Amino acid sequence: MSANKKCVHVGVDVDVDLYPFLLRYKDGRIERLLNCPFVAPCENPRANRGVATRDVVIDAGTGVSARLFLPSRAAMAARRRRLPLVVYIHGGSFCTESAFGRTYHRYATSLAGSAGALVVSVEYRLAPEHPIPTAYDDTWSALQWVASLADPWLADYADPRRTFLAGDSAGGNIAYHTAVRAAARNNDGIHVEGVIIVQPYFWGPERLPSEAVWDGTTLLPATRVDNLWPFVTAGRAGNDDARINPPDEEIASLARRRVLLAVAEKDTLRDRGVLLSARIRDCARTTGGEVTLVESEGEDHGFHLYSPLRGTSRKLMDSIVNFINPPPPELMTNSRGFFHVGAPAAATPGAPQPLILGVPSRPYKDIFGYGMDMKQHCTVASASAATVTATSASSKTGRGNAYNKQAKYRLFNGPLMRPNKPYRQGASAAALLPTGTQVINNFF
Repeated sequence: MSANKKCVHVGVDVDVDLYPFLLRYKDGRIERLLNCPFVAPCENPRANRGVATRDVVIDAGTGVSARLFLPSRAAMAARRRRLPLVVYIHGGSFCTESAFGRTYHRYATSLAGSAGALVVSVEYRLAPEHPIPTAYDDTWSALQWVASLADPWLADYADPRRTFLAGDSAGGNIAYHTAVRAAARNNDGIHVEGVIIVQPYFWGPERLPSEAVWDGTTLLPATRVDNLWPFVTAGRAGNDDARINPPDEEIASLARRRVLLAVAEKDTLRDRGVLLSARIRDCARTTGGEVTLVESEGEDHGFHLYSPLRGTSRKLMDSIVNFINPPPPELMTNSRGFFHVGAPAAATPGAPQPLILGVPSRPYKDIFGYGMDMKQHCTVASASAATVTATSASSKTGRGNAYNKQAKYRLFNGPLMRPNKPYRQGASAAALLPTGTQVINNFF
């Protein structure tokens, strides 16, 4: 995530407040607050930390596209053992961010280089111009294209038998639904070995403990999350929708898959992720599936994106890399960042314990300069319902809406891209959450 530097005070002119992602004004104007700079692809790996990149158009009719990340060292050895294939879906509340922007370009580069994997980062169309289910359909089209091995990089280097679906936040929700769709169509020639779901966006009609109280500092107040799903579905669905509160029969379709689910301790969405992992685990007990639950202690939503050098960010990346490339069984221990939940041979009865990635000894380092700005806005917005003002250098020069500047999403060989109810209080689901922790010391 990369926010522009505006100080936005939400007031009477705002119709929908999805800060730090998006504001919609009563006159219908949309202001996307995440203004992530476009990064051009480059097939020379020396220009991008040893990872070559290039963009492809998957569907010229819809504009669905992707950026491919090929680690050069792993590619050199691909003739002996082809590379795992990761289809990555970016977050941003279904309405912001881009596979071509700095934040996700850097993250996918790191993932490809660390895991020795060919990463396909999907550029799907955004709400509200393209409401749900557009993002689901675009990602499904991308997965079908990946499975066809139509691209020479895929044909020459990828191992389709080791395909992983991965995503964070809204992208974690999309990755989950894409995996469910693939499981329902197992005759389409698409094999998904595992699913990586990082701090996913799921919700529901009752408050869970992490949603019930907002301390004024966490990034996503529950009252703001309440507005997201009705907005991105163009008012066609509420927060009891099965797409954000999935039923057990749908979850059971993933019971034979390997699933890694990562949450952050201070994230408002934490308990939804923990509960989902427990429900998948319950289904996996009799099917041989595997669920890995990882919690990053002391961290908030999206920390790994806006502070990638932080110790917990590195530990989270290590867990993902080990999930894609499992170490030998004799080395697969908690000290290596793995804790397997729900495997048939589990020795400890009762609810599983998540793996806790300990708080780093180093102080917070916000290298992109916007993580704390997001939290500061949330604190200011909660203190008062001030009238709308926006002060920045751009507004002083009369440029106004940052998203109406010259478009930053252009493919190197393609078209211009512009990826466009009250709750019942209750905590009955809290009893389903795993208890106990295991702390992994962080030495970074």
